[in-house]
Amino acid sequence: MTQKDTSIESEKAALIYCRVSSKRQKDQGSGLDSQEHRCREYAAGKGLHVEAVFPDDISGGGDFMKRPGMVALLAYLSAQTDKRYVVIFDDLKRFARDTEFHIKLRRELSDRNASVECLNFKFEDTPEGKFIETVFAAHGELERQQNGRQVVQKMKARVEQGFWVFQAPFGYRYEKSKRGGKELVRDEPVASVIAEALEGYASGRFATQVEVQRFLESQPSFPKDFPDGTIRPWKATRLLTRPVYAGYVHAPMWGGSLRKGQHEGLISYRTFEKIRQRLEQGVYAPARKDMRDDFILRGAVQCAECETPLTSSWSKSKTGKKHPYYRCYNKGCNSYGKSIRRAEIESEFETLLQSLEPEAGLFEISRAMFAQAWDQRLAQTSEILAGLKKQMADADKQVARLLERIVETDNPSVISAYEKKIERLEQSKLITAEKVQKQSRPKHSFEEMFELALGFLSNPWKLWDSGNMHLRKMVLRLAFTDRLSYHREKGFLNPKKSLPFKMLEGISLPGKQMVLPERFELSASPLPRECSTPELRQHPARSVDRHWRRANAAGIAITPLPWQAAEDAK
Repeated sequence: MTQKDTSIESEKAALIYCRVSSKRQKDQGSGLDSQEHRCREYAAGKGLHVEAVFPDDISGGGDFMKRPGMVALLAYLSAQTDKRYVVIFDDLKRFARDTEFHIKLRRELSDRNASVECLNFKFEDTPEGKFIETVFAAHGELERQQNGRQVVQKMKARVEQGFWVFQAPFGYRYEKSKRGGKELVRDEPVASVIAEALEGYASGRFATQVEVQRFLESQPSFPKDFPDGTIRPWKATRLLTRPVYAGYVHAPMWGGSLRKGQHEGLISYRTFEKIRQRLEQGVYAPARKDMRDDFILRGAVQCAECETPLTSSWSKSKTGKKHPYYRCYNKGCNSYGKSIRRAEIESEFETLLQSLEPEAGLFEISRAMFAQAWDQRLAQTSEILAGLKKQMADADKQVARLLERIVETDNPSVISAYEKKIERLEQSKLITAEKVQKQSRPKHSFEEMFELALGFLSNPWKLWDSGNMHLRKMVLRLAFTDRLSYHREKGFLNPKKSLPFKMLEGISLPGKQMVLPERFELSASPLPRECSTPELRQHPARSVDRHWRRANAAGIAITPLPWQAAEDAK
């Protein structure tokens, strides 16, 4: 042995490597501490000085380069080339439970002048010793794969029974189930916050995923990702796309279909479908995320000439005073760069909003119509329930027929088409089953259910005039279905009002009134004809004239015939 090798040998030091398979074992168990204790005692018995300990709390799937502790150990050895270390670990399974990675790790340590020693296995640098070492490594790999298979089989069986088997999502926690194992239960107050966020996006209260994210950030009970109180954007997307919040479980990686879960959903499956449709179709956001009091209509108004959203800014005059303006910055537009005073455009908008308020009598009629429709709906409950059950039975029959066709065909394309059709039918059945469960008398009265909505329809200006930014955003979304087009000279053009306001406006237009219950018919030909009204058989012109005058007295506008106009002229 050379003098250099002797100096290296005399400076032997030990490094300890400990590993458990999960962070849960690290937090709730004492595996790392017990391994380190045993390894330190072993090093003391060998007369080795422990220089550092490298723990790991993940398995890495057999790949040692996925373990931070092992990567740090190799880096430490690479930086200490003047020493010869002994790497000590508790058991061969803690080293590498994969034959290929076991051999690679032995080579990596050997290249760094490090030897390995195990408390439960003796390494021998002989053909027989290497063979036994390989057999033990292969056995560890087999055991790891068998354990993984058993875990997957058990988890898959639990999913098929309707249990969630993954990490509890936000808004839920695990509790022991009377049916064995654990099941999800609501974790308040986070559960209610998430339910409000999901319902808000489905109803249009939150126009974009960014607004859902900001809502969650504004709730103190919702867990945050950063010290400034913000969360990662993907969390909002994940909340909106997980069927677990609708009370359903799904494990597509195991080929399982969507099924009703054993836990309580935060929203209905119908609401989840609305969310999915909005995500697929995209949504219009009438208000920008940086909407402020100084430019309340920013993002909600577009140029009438080029349909480009108007921008806004403050301009400084020669006197140093700032003035607020809206502008169109589309270079190809005739209105490019031309300023619109903020006071002018916002005043016209307020006038437009005030015009949405229906007449008091008309609103009471609309309220009575809604109440009557509500009562009719309650009366039809049994019929609706029977129809829903028939839909489910028909869907079952269609699924059975498609399954028979799948068995009879060998064409992969046809089989794939049948499977997609079956999946759509199964989803339709889930929605129908949910409707059947909820098809009973409502928990609240008509007044409780519609008071807020009717209050908004009766006077949207009142909400806007409150000055609350959240309420103003809601008014912009609920009152109009698209951006408002504004012309510098003509003002607002053809605003696209939402359906309730269009309906109320249509009822209140002049000249559109209920027709009198009495019948009147006008002759379209000078030839004799049979008339259904006896009065018309006697004197058609005079009878028509009488009915026309009655309608005119009632305020119903009917174009007069020539002889009526002549008589009126007299």
